[in-house]
Amino acid sequence: MKNKLKSSKSIFAFLMIITFLAALPAIGARATYGARTTADEPQYLLTALSIAEDFDLDISDEIADRRFTPWHEINLNQQTIALNETNQRISPHDPLLPVLLAPAMAIGGWTSAKIFLAMISSASAAMTLALVTKRWQLSPMPAALVIAAFFCSPPLVSYGSQVYPEMPAALAVLIGTFAITSSTTGKNLAIASIAIVSLPWLSVKYVPVAAVLALFTLWQTWHSSKKRALSTALFLAINGLIFLVVHQRIYGGWTVYASGDHFVNGKEFEVVGEYWNPLGRTRRIIGLLIDRGFGLAAWAPAFLFAPAALALAYARKHKDSFLVVSLISVGWANATWVALTMHGWWWPGRQVVVVLPLLVALIASLAERHQKLMKPILLASLLSMSSWFWLVLEASTGRKTLIFDFQQTSNPAFKIWRLLLPDHQRMNLLDITITTIWLAAILFTTWLTYRTWITSPKKADALARDTVPKDHLVD
Repeated sequence: MKNKLKSSKSIFAFLMIITFLAALPAIGARATYGARTTADEPQYLLTALSIAEDFDLDISDEIADRRFTPWHEINLNQQTIALNETNQRISPHDPLLPVLLAPAMAIGGWTSAKIFLAMISSASAAMTLALVTKRWQLSPMPAALVIAAFFCSPPLVSYGSQVYPEMPAALAVLIGTFAITSSTTGKNLAIASIAIVSLPWLSVKYVPVAAVLALFTLWQTWHSSKKRALSTALFLAINGLIFLVVHQRIYGGWTVYASGDHFVNGKEFEVVGEYWNPLGRTRRIIGLLIDRGFGLAAWAPAFLFAPAALALAYARKHKDSFLVVSLISVGWANATWVALTMHGWWWPGRQVVVVLPLLVALIASLAERHQKLMKPILLASLLSMSSWFWLVLEASTGRKTLIFDFQQTSNPAFKIWRLLLPDHQRMNLLDITITTIWLAAILFTTWLTYRTWITSPKKADALARDTVPKDHLVD
């Protein structure tokens, strides 16, 4: 037993170290020409600096003193407006990420802040492994290999160094899922509740995912203790009210966008688009996966196994699977119909990173039950890793950047692979044809996976029931 425990700790240590190291090379790479950070990243860093030095959110003095030049040498797009007669400026981004980064900024500046995010990425990988081994009883080493492959590939490795709330939000979702899929003890409820509450403070866009996690937590708790369910509901409701009041008082609206220079004068909700076109956005359902530039599979082909993994999870019809599939579905739907655009000034896949570790967990489960898939998953991930580090090298030597012109990378493997994918910004007849072919292939493999599970004797799970204690079973 001691040897087994030691081996398990070694696997976790291996996973955390390798995913942490994978994120580090991109820290100094240029996001755009003349800057190591771009878009929202300088805003988060300026706010973190203000919290560390002034203990407030007002970045007007930091902007005036050009404190952003160490990580953004060119002129800064301020994104802010003067909120009052004192010319106070507050970044239109929720404050929890800057709060988390403030100690690192105080210690070592922007470099330390990015190293901290690499640590968050490493912790997320470890939590993903904990979820699949301790809750789903997967074999530690094969699962760790799959998880490492994805966390060392974009977009997960990308957001292990870029200054966005995506990776902390993903960690919060993992922690909440891990806690509530165990038991509804007071400790687990407290952990899950904190994870839920933290998501909107990382970004208001995570409210739908937080709502799914909250509803499942309350439903799960209601069956074991109605008193605890009611007290948890009251706690979440109070925190929701605090969120709204604080935003009204500090940001001047229901969301942080009220303090920005894009969505002011009562139009903060136009962040989802002035002329919302749900039908037109529907193609993002498949585009988020296979788009030539911004689809997950363009940079990480192993994500093509995701639909089959989702089908397997759905077919198993267990409450844990229901939660995970629901979180992924809502996160994907939010990126499809609510997000302003799929093609933005950021690394591809940003809108779905919050639920990607859960998707990786399902792919690890798929690989465990269909071991022949392990090799293609790992080989595809090697292609992903090589593409990312090739681009990081280019962005570190001034030939390309991580955000501005990453699609023009000289990597021959990426150039060849992207020819097989559609361009959803262009969407001519050729792109529609390629999309249709991919959609048909994905639907077929998804249906085949579901049908195979439903009609199989489930020998693997029968074996698990013979070897795993009943209180640890997930099926």
